[in-house]
Parts: sequence; C-alpha cells; structure tokens
Amino acid sequence: MNSKRASLPWAFAGVCAALALARPALAAEDAGKKKADAVCAACHGPGGAKPNTPDTPRLAGQQYGYLVQSLSEYRKGTRANPLMGAIAKPLTDMEIRDLAAYFSTQPWLAQR
Repeated sequence: MNSKRASLPWAFAGVCAALALARPALAAEDAGKKKADAVCAACHGPGGAKPNTPDTPRLAGQQYGYLVQSLSEYRKGTRANPLMGAIAKPLTDMEIRDLAAYFSTQPWLAQR
C-alpha cells in the first residue's frame, strides 16, 4: 500500500480535529462581538479600535490573556476605574473570555 494513501486518514482526522477546536473559538468571538457592540463600543469604538478619548485604551489586537486578566481585575476591584469596575462587575468568566477572544482577534490600527 502506498504510504501517501495510508497517511490520508490521519491527515483527514487532523483537519477534523482542527476544525472542531476552531468552532468554539469562533463562537466565543461572535458572543464577544455582541457584548462588545452593546457595551464596549461606546467608549472603545467599533471593534475596540477607535477609542473616543485619548485616555481610553485601544482594545483591538491586545493579547487574550492580558484582556482576561484586566477585566477580571476590574470585576474583583483589584484594578481601579469606577466606570470599568461597574461594567465588569456583572460579567461572568465566560463573558470575559468571549470579550477577550473577540478583541484579541481584531486588527489594530496604526493611527487613532
């Protein structure tokens, strides 16, 4: 039997596994986008890329772990900002991860 033919089922299985793992990430981005459009865009701009003031941070393209940590700290009150604390306090762990997944995949703009 040809070795290329023998490896085809394994290659197909690898592609299926990759697609299965990507699906939850896409769902998280969709859920994060809905939440971001409803709450975050007012200050951070669409996709987190165009903040409305120079003091408001750009979220687009930030690292996933940093976003999760920041939102979690705002929620706990260990990172102080009255507005962000109030917004983050009711967020669930899943909503924080969804928002982080969404913002971390958004393109970062070089200029404000």
